[in-house]
Amino acid sequence: MLSRLVLALAFSAALAAQSPQTPQGLQTLEVVPLPRDGEVLVSFKLNETLTDEIRKAIQSGLTIKFVYKVDLRRGSSVWVDRTLQSALVSATLRYDTLTRQYHATRSIDGRTEWADVTAREDVAWNWMTRDFSRMSLFRGVALEPNAEYYLRVSANASPRGASFIWPWKGDDAVGLAKFTFMR
Repeated sequence: MLSRLVLALAFSAALAAQSPQTPQGLQTLEVVPLPRDGEVLVSFKLNETLTDEIRKAIQSGLTIKFVYKVDLRRGSSVWVDRTLQSALVSATLRYDTLTRQYHATRSIDGRTEWADVTAREDVAWNWMTRDFSRMSLFRGVALEPNAEYYLRVSANASPRGASFIWPWKGDDAVGLAKFTFMR
């Protein structure tokens, strides 16, 4: 009886770790998978408003970086879900105080995919948080037809806004989206 209780508690803890809940009022990450032509195109956006604290940090010339870890996973009814492939999408923003221009870059798995400059703060912020659509991140992954999969996107910002450094690394925001792969 005690072993069943321990097993049930361990299973509940594993489920809680796999499906994080976002409290109301905090940032949310919306994820949209698009299975097409044998691959999965990924779209996501971070619904985070530009606060005065973030604005001051950017306008001081400090480089702001958002790292989005995108996992393609397949659920398991018996054990922990299996990660089929992962990709890192980084968005970096630096404000040049002399020219009053925002310099933004985006890289996928360490390769710079895109860079641009703008004088508009709202455009630069959208590049960091909302302009991630139909990205082909998982080329060559063999997906089983008529099987259920899901995407898990976790976002981390640097530098961290907290004055205390936690001894473990947590995610600032997490988003999930399930889909069935049809062929």
